[in-house]
Amino acid sequence: SLYDQVSNHGMETSMMDSVMTASREFFHLPLEEKKKCSNLIDGKHFQVEGYGNDHVRTQDQRLDWSDRLHLTVEPEGGRNLAHWPTHPKSFRDDLHEYALKCKKIKGDILRAMAKILKLDEDCLVNQFNSNAPTFARFNHFPPCPRPDLVLGIKPHADFPALTVLLMDRDVAGLQYLRDGTWYNVPAACDHTLLINIGLTMEIMINGIFTGPVHRVVTNADKERISVAMFYGVDPDHEIGPIAHLLRDEQPARYRKMKAKDLLVAQLEHFSQDRGAQIADACKI
Repeated sequence: SLYDQVSNHGMETSMMDSVMTASREFFHLPLEEKKKCSNLIDGKHFQVEGYGNDHVRTQDQRLDWSDRLHLTVEPEGGRNLAHWPTHPKSFRDDLHEYALKCKKIKGDILRAMAKILKLDEDCLVNQFNSNAPTFARFNHFPPCPRPDLVLGIKPHADFPALTVLLMDRDVAGLQYLRDGTWYNVPAACDHTLLINIGLTMEIMINGIFTGPVHRVVTNADKERISVAMFYGVDPDHEIGPIAHLLRDEQPARYRKMKAKDLLVAQLEHFSQDRGAQIADACKI
């Protein structure tokens, strides 16, 4: 599976600190202030975008010990500024600037991957057209009185093609599954960014790299903040293994489907605590 901690990414540490500070300040606001960005329309109809918890689909669904702010960043014309906090005052400008920096890092990562896979340099970059969505997800994990019983985020593999994760500098919590064992990812004390490939990319590169299954554990004493930038492909784009990677001895391992149909399947798996098995469900 492919995840990597990148330190020579070229982003100013002051920019990373500003985003984390703005995130922390937002989550520390009074609830009534945060609810101005609520993901519930009229207090009851769930939408992905906005502040709150993830969607509760079934009565017996295991809930995550976290709250989050989920925002569409790209296409820029798709931004719903009603959900973009006005407090702290720097939040919107910080997110806009941070998104521009992350977009450059995303391009660098995709070109490096293409080189490793012996593809044309821009082959992976070109999978993202002007309708490809970018989402920012700000996560807040409050102290939990029973961290042995509750997860911050349950096990899953990311759905979008690529994730750029800005982690808390002081508090660890992210864990990766490898060969049946959970391994801790240390806190990002030296301004590293974590890069994940997701299911969409796994399918496009025919499973040469796979999206890592991960989870977030809670902490009894300390809160934790993280900011994820998710890079998806156009929802109407048909995802399937890239032809240049297929050979007689390496046939397609995944069936083709539209990105939006794949997302529906992912959400269904996640709500049923089967988020880690979604890749298997897409194989031929």
